[in-house]
Amino acid sequence: MSLKKILMALVAALPMALPVHANDRYQNRPPVMVSPDLSAPWVLQLGGVPTTQARQQRPRAGARPLFPQAQQAGRQLRPVYRNQVRQQIAQPAPVGQRRIVSQRRGLFSQQPPVQQVVARPARPAKPQIEPKFLPQMVQYDTKHKPGTVVIDTRERFLYLVMENGSAKRYGVGVGKPGFEWAGTHKVTAKKEWPDWRPPQEMIAREAEKGHFLPAHMPGGPENPLGARALYLGSTLYRIHGTNAPWSIGSGVSSGCIRMRNEDVIDLYDRVPKGASVIVI
Repeated sequence: MSLKKILMALVAALPMALPVHANDRYQNRPPVMVSPDLSAPWVLQLGGVPTTQARQQRPRAGARPLFPQAQQAGRQLRPVYRNQVRQQIAQPAPVGQRRIVSQRRGLFSQQPPVQQVVARPARPAKPQIEPKFLPQMVQYDTKHKPGTVVIDTRERFLYLVMENGSAKRYGVGVGKPGFEWAGTHKVTAKKEWPDWRPPQEMIAREAEKGHFLPAHMPGGPENPLGARALYLGSTLYRIHGTNAPWSIGSGVSSGCIRMRNEDVIDLYDRVPKGASVIVI
């Protein structure tokens, strides 16, 4: 054999005898598996993870896991996705659970029941009073001297007797059935914008109906006694204004004589303390 052939044979066998160098350490690579669903959160799965297992752990397309920071920190959490949270929120809680929650809330946010204060009667559909109950001068033949106040509870009129057989007539509201009365008294006191202290009998009576009266109400437009009050003798009866002018001409009070505020102001200026009041 010639020397040339011997050298060529040695060169051909030389790579098989040489050791493996650093560049060859990447020849044995793990198989790369590409997910068939490119819309999944991960695309490449290294290390030979079976494709079927990857499909079981993969959420629906487009869903993003909540709390990714907790999952990255290594916590053992079951993946929860936004569409699942929306379904849980939309589904109402069972009746029993709602009752328990409402009872728990009541322990911390319980509020006292709202009490209805009866200070103004219910407004009717037509609040205008009849024209005959508006103030007017009328002929009034009587034996009582001028300055006397005569109240006709049946006709719902109050007459201020004047000279020459005349009187100024006002429409009034009177006691409701069971609270009518008659008698003669003097005007013992006069007050502007009086406060109101309903008697205990009235408070108890209204409480039985589910209405709660205040023990005291200062004077003002909302006060049931209105703008003026004339107190009759030592009784609890008064001639007073009202915060419900549409009730004039009706029997709605507990015995007091009520007038429109503008009318009682006019009467207040005309009737002095000590004047006689006759209720028939």
